[in-house]
Amino acid sequence: MNGLHLTADLRGCRCDLDWLTNAERLLAACVQRVQASGLQAVAHLGHRFPDTPQGPGGVTATVLLAESHLCVHTWPESRSVSLDVYVCNFGADHSARAQQLMDALLALFEPGEVLQRSVERGAAPAA
Repeated sequence: MNGLHLTADLRGCRCDLDWLTNAERLLAACVQRVQASGLQAVAHLGHRFPDTPQGPGGVTATVLLAESHLCVHTWPESRSVSLDVYVCNFGADHSARAQQLMDALLALFEPGEVLQRSVERGAAPAA
């Protein structure tokens, strides 16, 4: 289960509001960026949440990868997004592809502020 787990919390996204509210459009963009990064999509699902008094509902877009997953959650009322890219490195190291996918998503949302984390998963603990 060795792998790389990348997360990013985005604030102040300057992208078109449609990227934060249109599940179908966002999911299609995610699948395209997965393919462009050299990862393999095996299934995908998008969901739009209902509007609230604070504004339009956000979306969740999930792409199951042969290598693991991509998940995007949006909060249009605060122009915020959370990104989650996880690749297991069974058989090959997919870390560079995961980073390429993360970079493409960051460019899509045009955040004003980004908090990124990277976790090596499954590594044996130091003795």
